[in-house]
Amino acid sequence: MAQRHPADGPRAVALAAAAGSAVLELRPVAGGDLNDAYAADLADGRRLFVKTREGAPPSEYATEAAGLRWLAEPGALRVPEVVAVGETFLALAWVEPGGAHDAEELGRGLALVHGAGAPGFGGPQPMRLGPVVLPDEPLSSWPAFYAERRLMPLVGAARDGGALDVAGAAAVEAVCARMNDLAGPPETPARLHGDLWAGNVLADTDGHPWLIDPAAYGGHREVDLAMLTLFGGGLGARGLAAYEEVAPLADGWRDRVELWQLFPLLVHAVLFGGGYGASAARIARRYAGV
Repeated sequence: MAQRHPADGPRAVALAAAAGSAVLELRPVAGGDLNDAYAADLADGRRLFVKTREGAPPSEYATEAAGLRWLAEPGALRVPEVVAVGETFLALAWVEPGGAHDAEELGRGLALVHGAGAPGFGGPQPMRLGPVVLPDEPLSSWPAFYAERRLMPLVGAARDGGALDVAGAAAVEAVCARMNDLAGPPETPARLHGDLWAGNVLADTDGHPWLIDPAAYGGHREVDLAMLTLFGGGLGARGLAAYEEVAPLADGWRDRVELWQLFPLLVHAVLFGGGYGASAARIARRYAGV
């Protein structure tokens, strides 16, 4: 996609048709590891955030758009408006980034989003995290879903890619076999963001938190909270207190944080290698008791 005079490019033409206004200019902006991202200035005065990449599967951006709309339904947290979506791009209303977000607002809002619920454990489309595709066919049991739809599909890929050794893979498999005992008290399906690391919470200029880049599905609410703490984020004491004012967490939730972090660590092991596989193996050995 051209950086200047983008009306000459086919994607910009498609964006203009979908948004109902000519595209005056596209400027590259930060947009994550997997997509190219642009600020699009339209002739009608709007500015959009546009993400695109070569070779994206035809349903990828439509699935993300559906996830954004689903998370916005409860009206509990801000979510960028989906302006236009095509097979090769997703265009969202621009959110001007600011500094730190309000932790209490995020905690309360996230509890309400989770509490809005889901039809079951899973979702209508496979989960896509870049080139990683995971099954999302619903199951009635969260422990079975987490083991069969999240961890087990990643074990072979991480092992085959050299990010997880044989002993580490066996430890993860042992955790899956024990999941009924490890997963804590039963909970109803929560409405999850699904990829809620700190970088997917955007603060605007007024400090309001916005949820971006979801991989939404029905799951266990502790998974979103565990993901938030994995790469240096988290709700913090104030945000956690605000969350629990709305929806107290079950006993033992702190002991399960690393259990839920196994999933994103294995995803990162498949995508990026490095030390992620070793971290996953260490955690798996703890829960497997080996």
